[in-house]
Amino acid sequence: GINAEYGLPQEWHQAFESVYNRLQSCNVKILLASYFGGLNGTTTTVVNLPVDGLHIDLVRDPDQLPALLDRLPAYKVLSAGVVNGRNVWRSDLKHILQQLKEAEERLGDRLWLAPSCSLLHVPVDLENETELDDELKSWFAFAKQKCEEVSAIGHVLTGGLQAQEPAVLKLISDAEKAVSDRQKSRRVHNEAVEQRVVALKDDKDIDHRQSPYAVRAKLQHEKLGQPEFPTTTIGSFPQTREIRQKRLQFRKGELDEQAYIAAMQEEIKSTIKRQESLGLDVLVHGEAERNDMVEYFGQQLNGFAFTANGWVQSYGSRCVKPPIIIGDVSRPEPMTIEWSRYAQDQTSQPVKGMLTGPVTILCWSFPRDDVSREESCLQLALALRDEVVDLEKAGIGIIQIDEPAIREGLPLRQADWPAYLEWAVKSFRITASGVKDETQIHTHMCYSEFNDIIEYIAAMDADVITIETSRSDMELLDAFEEFEYPNEIGPGVYDIHSPNVPSIEWIQQLMTKAAQKIPKQRLWVNPDCGLKTRDWPEVEAALKNMVEAAKSLRAS
Repeated sequence: GINAEYGLPQEWHQAFESVYNRLQSCNVKILLASYFGGLNGTTTTVVNLPVDGLHIDLVRDPDQLPALLDRLPAYKVLSAGVVNGRNVWRSDLKHILQQLKEAEERLGDRLWLAPSCSLLHVPVDLENETELDDELKSWFAFAKQKCEEVSAIGHVLTGGLQAQEPAVLKLISDAEKAVSDRQKSRRVHNEAVEQRVVALKDDKDIDHRQSPYAVRAKLQHEKLGQPEFPTTTIGSFPQTREIRQKRLQFRKGELDEQAYIAAMQEEIKSTIKRQESLGLDVLVHGEAERNDMVEYFGQQLNGFAFTANGWVQSYGSRCVKPPIIIGDVSRPEPMTIEWSRYAQDQTSQPVKGMLTGPVTILCWSFPRDDVSREESCLQLALALRDEVVDLEKAGIGIIQIDEPAIREGLPLRQADWPAYLEWAVKSFRITASGVKDETQIHTHMCYSEFNDIIEYIAAMDADVITIETSRSDMELLDAFEEFEYPNEIGPGVYDIHSPNVPSIEWIQQLMTKAAQKIPKQRLWVNPDCGLKTRDWPEVEAALKNMVEAAKSLRAS
């Protein structure tokens, strides 16, 4: 069974203790580091493990400190993670010094100071930033600055001569001023946005579509006239060197706005024609104008800031430059309407409007630390809801709201999952629920396990969900089959991370398996993910086979 303290299977709990008992035979000192949450009910077990010290995350759980001070054996050190290693905000140093006062008095030399976790989660040095104004820079601390904060805290706590050095005193004073200025800044607070979130409590219908899926589906199929096994793509098409060059020239001022728009429209027109030639049923505009699926929207929303060199590791050798949510989020004007309208004007076939969802924008940005993630997500949802409604008014009958990050936002402990999932699902539904029944809402989730959150995926109530399934040979559909997932599904039929072109037979085989799990009337045919990293020849070859496979499935 699951151990209530750890949120882990009982055998993991037992293995945890036995492993550290075996490790004490090694001739090395061990500091056991815990972060991204508190020790919670595990405190007694952890303090008694045969290790030389403990590191705890006092940013995520400051309330765990008193219990540790009472129970920590006299021979162990305590590493206090007091500077946030997961976010870019400057620390409130006076607050931290007060927080650590009793610990310093009781532990003395056994109190170590550290960031809450590894600093690989934040950019390296704020001094490298050229695009942030002085006010914003005063609010932030990157890895180098966080090390300086830790050092200053140590000097002040020990009370030596270094505590009176001008640099240390200035750091403490500047931090206090920055915290105060940020709390009062108009860049942070927007009363209209805050009131709109408060009003959600009394609006019981804002996160519900007008009718249940079965009613909507009938109206959508009558309007769109889609065949069985309709074909589509996830959103992006190849971002060629020419596209990236045009965006760079526009950003540098070497290309005026009119010329840039004309260049992007030409790319959109070409992408539409290619899709029509391939015989796809539902088209996309290709996203030539977008640099990144989060940054693109953040740059058009109030409440965001962007760095010039704030790169952090994503995975492997891939790095990203996350936006920073600095204040209340709102949409000052439409973001995607003109691009989508232009694309739809080029064809008689339906073209999807493409948006990144509120949960993914939140998870792939540095969030605020002065309000909850839920608060920011609801603000994002309301801003994106306005965009969805405007897309519908512009004649876009299918709108995709991507949420690839919804699972990665889960808290570490399963006991905390429901609270997160409830506001995450609500945020998506707020975004999607302002349209008529005839408007088809899609969402996309890539490379996720769905079994243990399937009820929440269903609660999102998207008309169509597209997911990655090709690498699992359609096994990920088992969760949808067992749950009797009621809406439409597009199980990805080929892995876009591979240059291999899938054969018609391969795609037919996968979709035949899918039809054994999900009624064929509710199946779509699509790639696993967006195609921006691929080249046109392999994309067109793969999609040609995908369309032919769908035609064969309809005829069989």
